[in-house]
Amino acid sequence: MNPDPIVDHIPRLRRYARALVGDRHSADDLVQDTLERACNKFHLWRSGSDLRAWLFTVMHNVFVNQVRGARNQVEQSMDEVPVVAARATQGDALELAEVDRALRALPAEQREVLLLIAVEQLSYVEVSRVLSVPIGTVMSRLSRARERMRIAVAGAQATAPLKVVK
Repeated sequence: MNPDPIVDHIPRLRRYARALVGDRHSADDLVQDTLERACNKFHLWRSGSDLRAWLFTVMHNVFVNQVRGARNQVEQSMDEVPVVAARATQGDALELAEVDRALRALPAEQREVLLLIAVEQLSYVEVSRVLSVPIGTVMSRLSRARERMRIAVAGAQATAPLKVVK
């Protein structure tokens, strides 16, 4: 197997892993576990399909397995520098910290969808495949994530009622 196609995606995998788990060391472990599984299961990747989406699917599955296995452990520390480290002013740093806290407060399902669409720029269809959920679920989770982020960053209570859609 030629590892070059996978190697090209490592920076994106690291960024997504860091955003998922919040700590650099755990993210590196997640990427390593993902790469190991991807190399072992590379024969399952369909040539011509989107390798990036396939790798995110592998990472998602590894992450879910790790979360299931670690339910009794204390939540990972969120004290490290956020994924996006661009600080022009102290105000920017505070705003970035607020966004990072709001992102970490999202349920994992909403955070994954938001990161895959907003940061990794996958399409709804690709995210649907990566997470093995219907496209409507992707859209619903994204909508809820955006609303919770908006409320959290604006400093309002997250008590916005859900609308009934018929």
